[in-house]
Amino acid sequence: MEKLFQLKAHNTNVRTEIMAGITTFMTMAYILAVNPGILSAAGMPAGAVFTATALASLIATLMMGLVANLPIALAPGMGLNAFFAFTVVLGMGYPWQLALTAVFLEGIVFILMSLFNIREAIIKSIPANIKRAVSVGIGLFIAFIGLQNAGIVVNNDATLVGLGSMGDGKVLVALIGLVLTGVLLAFKVKGALLIGIVATTLIGIPFGVTSIPKGWTPFKLPDAPLFFQFQFDKVLTLDFFIVFFTFLFVDIFDTIGTLVGVTTQAGLINKNGEIPRVKQALLSDAVGTVAGAALGTSTVTSYIESASGVADGGRTGLTAVTTSVLFGLALLFSPLFLLVPGAATAPALILVGLFMLSPVKDIDLSDFTEAIPAFITMLFMPLTYSIAEGLVFGILSYIFLKAITGKIKEISVVTWVVGAFFVLKHIL
Repeated sequence: MEKLFQLKAHNTNVRTEIMAGITTFMTMAYILAVNPGILSAAGMPAGAVFTATALASLIATLMMGLVANLPIALAPGMGLNAFFAFTVVLGMGYPWQLALTAVFLEGIVFILMSLFNIREAIIKSIPANIKRAVSVGIGLFIAFIGLQNAGIVVNNDATLVGLGSMGDGKVLVALIGLVLTGVLLAFKVKGALLIGIVATTLIGIPFGVTSIPKGWTPFKLPDAPLFFQFQFDKVLTLDFFIVFFTFLFVDIFDTIGTLVGVTTQAGLINKNGEIPRVKQALLSDAVGTVAGAALGTSTVTSYIESASGVADGGRTGLTAVTTSVLFGLALLFSPLFLLVPGAATAPALILVGLFMLSPVKDIDLSDFTEAIPAFITMLFMPLTYSIAEGLVFGILSYIFLKAITGKIKEISVVTWVVGAFFVLKHIL
């Protein structure tokens, strides 16, 4: 373990890494239930999508752990799966086989971009203060997701969002879990987030939030995935290019944002602002997308919920390997993992948001050409519900402010290219 993951160099141990991996899995296991539900709306069989989701997550996360030695888990991305089902298939009228083809080709392009260091160059082009802001923005975003999952924050037609009903069982369970997990953290209990998730799940039983169906059994054999269901007859059309480009764009910048945010929180970024083994990390993401498409699921990407494992002490690829093993177990014990309600994982996500705020103290607030882009990055991530859009508007504002105030020399060539790419994306 020491030779493979360099545990001592990262000031961690096997027990901490395994607990962190379990925590990461518990906070993102919802994808095993949500992804089949979304893609089945596009006409795909839910059982097959469940199997594809678990297998693609296992493959990509295992590669991230063994090849990149980073504590980051991957799975089919939220938002990208909704775009796949509701925009491409139901909105544009394309069959899901063609949408899978777009995902597959996007993954191939990703592999080439990773091999030729194009994505690595993009990461290096992101200014230091925006990198710090990414961690904070993801923290706010992930906390917002937790509040939503718990029903504490709900839709409000007058004000966009509002406070949920404090008498609702789901809200009460989440708030109890939040206090309980907070107490565990205050007493510096190892694995506090995981203990909080398990305890909150049990607390949810008498509240009717944790539902145990009649005849429930923890064991179920998985359905076969949808192997190589591709359709290449319309890949040269303009509509297909727009679909392909959107998948490519969102995946690039969701992945970059997550890698920067989580590794910043974990203290893994070096003095030059570089992520260790970033090429291997990006390649793991790209291979996961290709494997996912071949198995029958939407784009695989790095998950911001990985921050929960980092908050629990995860620092190496052993955390990711642990998470990947649990995705494998989920294939046989899906009813057990799907028993955990959103209200039980919400406290962990909310508190992870707190953990990710620390880089804000290192942002240079005295220079408004640095502070404003950083602020926009932090603000736009939760409010647009997109890591990618937070990066887009943060970097564009950085370019405009530096150029207009006579600091154009501080903008690198790659940053200019990335900015032009962002503008093109919104024109399309």
